[in-house]
Amino acid sequence: MKNLETKLANGPYASNDLFRRIASRTSHGVGSPWAFIAAATVIVLWSITGPVFRYSDTWQLVINTCTTIVTFLMVFLIQNTQNRDSHALHLKLDELIRSNEVARNRLMGLEDLTDAELDELQAEFDHLAKEKLARRSSKRPSGSRQRHQAGASNTSSSTTGARSSRAT
Repeated sequence: MKNLETKLANGPYASNDLFRRIASRTSHGVGSPWAFIAAATVIVLWSITGPVFRYSDTWQLVINTCTTIVTFLMVFLIQNTQNRDSHALHLKLDELIRSNEVARNRLMGLEDLTDAELDELQAEFDHLAKEKLARRSSKRPSGSRQRHQAGASNTSSSTTGARSSRAT
């Protein structure tokens, strides 16, 4: 791992590594309670200065400009952090799939599939889930099946509603 870091620091991606380190440290700092307290303090100080500047257009422009700039920069910072976290999560899941003999290796790299291919795979998983539920209910003794069906009829509308909204 150290060798990879050395290559990145000395190679053409050194600026990417610098941005990653800055983005990571900044996102951790901005996500802290102290950052919120600092931002709230700035707003309070700005609002206190309102009467001094007679709530002028310039006074309002200062806070609008500052918040716009901060928001604009935070979009890129958040996106970078989200991309890294997502990539790391995909790698971890791929490793789990690869190491499990029962799992299908074709599930690795699903993020590269088209929407149609993902929909097809979702339909396959929905079908497998229905089959598994059918097998479970067929294995129950008849007395417990009747109690289960009686309880299910009381809640079926909410469960069906949740399933149908997920499918859309």
